[in-house]
Parts: sequence; C-alpha cells; structure tokens
Amino acid sequence: MNNKPWKTVSELLGARRGTVFSIAPDSTVLAALEQLAEHDIGALVVLEDGRMVGILSERDCARKVELRGRAVKDTAVRDVMTRNVLYVMPSLTLDECMALMKRERVRHLPVVQDGEVVGVVSGRDILEDVAAEQAHSIRGLEWDRLVMTVNPGSY
Repeated sequence: MNNKPWKTVSELLGARRGTVFSIAPDSTVLAALEQLAEHDIGALVVLEDGRMVGILSERDCARKVELRGRAVKDTAVRDVMTRNVLYVMPSLTLDECMALMKRERVRHLPVVQDGEVVGVVSGRDILEDVAAEQAHSIRGLEWDRLVMTVNPGSY
C-alpha cells in the first residue's frame, strides 16, 4: 500500500499556476464555447473587473441554453453561469479535492489565493496525476521483481 502523502493543489498546478482561462459575464455563450473548444477545457472562470463572479461549464451550456431552447449567439454568459462558485486554496490536497468534487457534484474547482484566481483544477487533472503516480509505482515494482529474478542473491 502506498503511504505517500497526496500532492497539494499547488504542486499539481506547478508551472500552470497563473494560467486561468476566463470570460466576461457580458460575453455570449457562443464566445465561451469557442474558447472551451480552443483550449480543450470544460469550464471557464467568469471574471468581472478581475473578480470571480461565476463559472461556466459545458454542463451549464447544455442544460441552461440548449435544453431551454436558447440560442448560444444571443445568450449572455451571466444568464447561465453558476454564481455560487465552489473554490479551493492551493494548500488543499488532491484527495480532499476529489472528495469535495464528489460530494458537491462538480468537475472543476477554481484555485484562489489572496482573493485572486490562480488556476483551475479539474477531475481529469487529478485522475491523470493519480494514474501517472500509479504507473511510476508499478514500474518500480516491476524493476524490483526483475532484479530479484535475475539476481536473487541481491535481495
């Protein structure tokens, strides 16, 4: 069993820290969808005067625009964004983020430090990190087994 402590959000963000894809609340949902597609992401932070006022996800677009018969080119982001944004601090661990995402049924968590959004963590980010860590552990175990098989006296 791996007793290694979970990474923090800050460690996961790493070099991406400070990269925040955002949109203004007066922008159209069409502009938001174009940005989501361009960056291959699932949510945008909605910023007004540098302050987070919401988050817009693909789910918001599907459920609050398309299913209600609205046109993406005529609907403002502010009309469909999620206003009560659940966010985390950089010191939170990834297992805590996963538990929060599961409990609150969200896929994206903006990361806020000193009142400023410094990144966004997605469920996919966490899953990819956990998978990479497990692959690294498996390679180590395979190497140990190989050494034991080839040179049993070294153990």
